Amino acid sequence: MTEMMGHLSLSHFLVVGGLLFCFGLMTVLTRRNAVAMLMGIELILNGANVNLVAFNHYVAGGLSGQIFALFVIVLAAAEAAVGLAIILAIYQMIRNIDTANIASLRQ
Repeated sequence: MTEMMGHLSLSHFLVVGGLLFCFGLMTVLTRRNAVAMLMGIELILNGANVNLVAFNHYVAGGLSGQIFALFVIVLAAAEAAVGLAIILAIYQMIRNIDTANIASLRQ
C-alpha cells in the first residue's frame, strides 16, 4: 500500500480532509433542510476521519488512527439514525422538514 502512495504526502490528505470539513461546514450553515444539514455533518465527520487516518499513517504508525476513525464511523451511523428518526417525527407533525418551521413547535 505504501508503494502506491509514494508520491502522496501528508499535506495532500490534509487538504482533502480540510476541504471535506469546509464543505460540510458550509452545508450545515447554509442549508435550511434538515436532511441536508445531516449530510453536512457527515461530511464534517468524514473530513476528520481522513485526517485521523493520514496522521496515523504518516506520523504515528500502528492502528490507533484507524480505530478512532472506526469509532467516528459508528458514532456517525448512530447520529444519522437518531437524526433521521427525529426528522421523521417532525415531518409527521408539521409536514415540513425546513428548520425555520421547527421553531413553531415551541408552545
